Amino acid sequence: MLSQASVIPFLATTQPDQSRRFYEDVLGLSLVADEPSALVFDAGGSMLRVSKVKQFTPAPHTALGWQVESIRRFARWLIDRGIEVLRFEGMPQDDLGVCVFPNGTQVVWFKDPDGNLLSLTEFSNSRDRPEQPRPSIA
Repeated sequence: MLSQASVIPFLATTQPDQSRRFYEDVLGLSLVADEPSALVFDAGGSMLRVSKVKQFTPAPHTALGWQVESIRRFARWLIDRGIEVLRFEGMPQDDLGVCVFPNGTQVVWFKDPDGNLLSLTEFSNSRDRPEQPRPSIA
């Protein structure tokens, strides 16, 4: 029944002003609404709700990610915007922080102002890649 329904990702923020600047100005998402309870963004055609909360402890795993083409170009784009790409001990990461997994899928991680762990993924082949529109850098 829900297979045809749109998914709405949620994140949390204790710093709505910083989150708004990060998602809107740094990442380039369009702000749809600044509601009393949440910031609402258009994230590639999906609604992203960043809930305004008083207390929050970020999850230790990836909370939100984007599927991209040309991950190294996107990693440079993040770095050029002052975003620190994360490095993890034991993960084979290149000079841009891109980790290449054995199947060829590539991932880079970074955080938002509240410490939510975010990622970019370039899938290695069409078998691994879900069908959906791909974002591009303007």
